[in-house]
Amino acid sequence: MNANGTLYVVATPIGNLGDISLRALDVLKTVDVIAAEDTRHSVSLLRHYGISKPLMAVHEHNEQQSAQQLVQRLKAGASVALITDAGTPAVSDPGAMVVQGVREAGFSVVPIPGASAVIAALSAAGIAQAGFYFEGFLPASATHRRKRLEQLKPYPTTLVFYEAPHRIVASMVDLQTVLGATRTITIARELTKTFETIHTCTLSAAVLWLEADSNQQRGEFVLILHPLVIEKTAGLSDEVTRVLTLLMQALPLKQAVALATDITGHKKNELYDAALTLKASQAHPQPQASTDF
Repeated sequence: MNANGTLYVVATPIGNLGDISLRALDVLKTVDVIAAEDTRHSVSLLRHYGISKPLMAVHEHNEQQSAQQLVQRLKAGASVALITDAGTPAVSDPGAMVVQGVREAGFSVVPIPGASAVIAALSAAGIAQAGFYFEGFLPASATHRRKRLEQLKPYPTTLVFYEAPHRIVASMVDLQTVLGATRTITIARELTKTFETIHTCTLSAAVLWLEADSNQQRGEFVLILHPLVIEKTAGLSDEVTRVLTLLMQALPLKQAVALATDITGHKKNELYDAALTLKASQAHPQPQASTDF
């Protein structure tokens, strides 16, 4: 099935080895070379399925050089599978430079989809609202982490992060400080593995939950911040909201509020607060739902 001069971007299990697809196994068995993030780690997966192929290392420290090497192999007619330690290459893992270099060189890149920690966690979180924003890993520096969270704070949609065990408590404290103690979070830990844990609570309770049991601080994490709940101003009807929205589309905010006050008879401060809420929602619209995940 594998064409010469083709790079296959192959998703591997995020924990349970049984989660690999039949198509992924077929590709790994038939390509000429497997480019792996950590060849020592990938050997366990390949041995489990009786696969023996030449391996080369492609990680964050050598990715640009490796991309050039892989292009040369493709030019020679080889087929290559690109894998990471877990999940899909080039998604919060090395691989993007390789894919870019291969495509720029004119060779085919074929994605082989599979297990995803993000989608697995979302499926178990029970969030009915469509759409989410995937950030990946937050900055390691506390200062930069809080600054990034401040930028994300107005987003009304579901926010999804990855986090490492040695930063989980500090990051959770920052999430609570910036996003508010009452916002709901689902913590998905060690997905598909023996000690898989999926826990939903408020951010304030999450910090206490982690500190109460050090075992819950181990492993890899997907953090799902449930959608921001924007409270409607008391007494503000749908018709008043519609009027305010239309005026804001044509006028500066202060003028729109002043005119809406004259038209509706509502208090100016009440309408001003509502206008700020509407402006924040419009500045960060929720992404459309997709069935491609």
